[in-house]
Amino acid sequence: MAYEVSWLGTAGAPLATSVRRRPISRGFSAKSISACGVDGAPGSAAPVDRRWYNPERRKRKFYPPPKPVRHWVQAEDTTLHDCPSKDSFVLLSYNILGEHNASKHHELYWNIPSDFMNWNSRKRLICHEIRRWNADLLCLQEVDRYEDISICIRGKGYVGGYKGRTGGAKDGCALFWKKERFKLLEVDNIEFRSFGLRNNVAQLFVLELSEDDQRRVVVGNIHVLFNPKRGDVKLGQVHRLLLKANALSEKWGGIPVVLAGDFNSTPESAIYEFLSTSKLSIALQGRKKGFRQDKCQFVLDDLPCLINDWTGGNLTRAIVNSQDSLITHPLHLKSSYASVQRNASTRDSLGEPLATSCHSKFLGTVDYIWYSTGLACTRVLDTLPLDTLRKLGGLPCKDIGSDHLALVAEFKFTRGNESQQEGISIDKSKKRRN
Repeated sequence: MAYEVSWLGTAGAPLATSVRRRPISRGFSAKSISACGVDGAPGSAAPVDRRWYNPERRKRKFYPPPKPVRHWVQAEDTTLHDCPSKDSFVLLSYNILGEHNASKHHELYWNIPSDFMNWNSRKRLICHEIRRWNADLLCLQEVDRYEDISICIRGKGYVGGYKGRTGGAKDGCALFWKKERFKLLEVDNIEFRSFGLRNNVAQLFVLELSEDDQRRVVVGNIHVLFNPKRGDVKLGQVHRLLLKANALSEKWGGIPVVLAGDFNSTPESAIYEFLSTSKLSIALQGRKKGFRQDKCQFVLDDLPCLINDWTGGNLTRAIVNSQDSLITHPLHLKSSYASVQRNASTRDSLGEPLATSCHSKFLGTVDYIWYSTGLACTRVLDTLPLDTLRKLGGLPCKDIGSDHLALVAEFKFTRGNESQQEGISIDKSKKRRN
């Protein structure tokens, strides 16, 4: 059924003689579609019956998630900013979320649109993030598409090496450097399986600045075991890394050390205490009845915080010189983020980021860049406020290709190598590559 409608001018005269036929739309009554006169004029029809119309709906506005914006934060010591660029370097550490792990752990990303989880989409964002900050050194974890990453950053002048996890795991660690900035002197890959410490791996590279052969540094890259109940294994892995890094440092004349990666330990953990203070009381941890990281404040679900389960037997197998009640390491390390000025919206009481990782089960900090004497941290790329991460709805997202944030820090050499100061000549024949 249709109605003939004449469109009238203000004087009531038809505007045209043509007849327009329009079907009745759902929600209209027959009475509501009659000839319309002038507004307020006698005989004018009642307003159209819009029973589906909800005025409150018009008031609601859709606010898209904020675009993540990150800023550099400078060190408070202004004298650090005066060093020549050839005496400084920038390091990026990034757990890029391996494709295999992303597919294997759907429960962590159930709230993330499938388009954001697609590897090709994430690869584009990850490569953009790497190229954007233009770091001289890249320490990447959870890499199971090494060729994809290598190809997409090759145009930026990066070369590098990859070490896959043992035991049939799909991913590993990758370390890249800009060949115009650094020369490779030595490589020492660590397979923790050889120490009975699971299938995780770490990389240690000795690099020399191309413009100054007296500027050398040991760079370490690690992805520590995730298992929340095996704090003993985590401690063992970190302890071995520190001892190996120190040995390389001494071999090359006491050169500085930078260690980056996903340590799978929060700032409240015993692992963090060990790294930052160079010591840890095993006896004290034993008395803490399983030493749980209950201070983790940002768990999103009922998943326990990263738990460290300490037992005497486990520790005996995990660490070197385990008969001692106090374990130590010879490096004096500082956390790059904790060493610069703090932003209350992004930092905790220790100066660490409030969050470096965010998915449906966890929101907190597990990634770090540590450095030893002989270096100073001049600036870091600040992380994102918790409110921003919550509004994003978790990671990955439209603009971030991983469930971790990339950490970026700039360092300057504060002194020459010990070998130069003490007049020790290092035989170039010691250089080797593994």
